[in-house]
Amino acid sequence: MIKILLYTLILLAMNSCYTVERNCLPFHRGSFKFSQIINGEIKTSTFSRDSIFEIETFEGKIDTATIRWVNDCECILTKLSPVSNQEKRPIKIKIISTQENTYKFEYSLVGDIKNTRRGTVQKIY
Repeated sequence: MIKILLYTLILLAMNSCYTVERNCLPFHRGSFKFSQIINGEIKTSTFSRDSIFEIETFEGKIDTATIRWVNDCECILTKLSPVSNQEKRPIKIKIISTQENTYKFEYSLVGDIKNTRRGTVQKIY
């Protein structure tokens, strides 16, 4: 009986070491930077969020989307001026972990779970 209790305590202690922090509220508003590799080059976009809109600047082009938070760590982005059928589809974003001024997230077109990608965003203001 003591061995079972001891093993249980050890398992609980080891499991608590791997708890992922998700404090998503500080990332609902502010200015951010996101870098990704496109065709072998690192490309960076910046964007700012308020309670209703997300405005992104990428390679000199500005794009605006509405943002709707489903819960503290998941939101839906819908472009205001889509230029193609694919851009008309909303994007689902799920924050999977947070640190001081960065968060890791998964994103995909709504309903397209098999094409989910991951990235890291840095809060710059």
